[in-house]
Amino acid sequence: MALFAERIGVSAATLRAMERGTDTVAIRHWANALWALDRLDDLTGVLAPTESVLDLARRAEQPSRRRASRRPA
Repeated sequence: MALFAERIGVSAATLRAMERGTDTVAIRHWANALWALDRLDDLTGVLAPTESVLDLARRAEQPSRRRASRRPA
């Protein structure tokens, strides 16, 4: 465990936190671990955004459209 932690550049405590799935571990540590395990391609699906931040902001700024009523006035 100490050897793998040294190889990816983290402390043994950080590696134990990674094993527990602690969400405070920096993404760079996960990337280093996946690189060391030759599994870096596993990040592709996780990091691929479905929408850009700009698209999300534009959509949030647009007022929602309402359908006109078909009832006679």
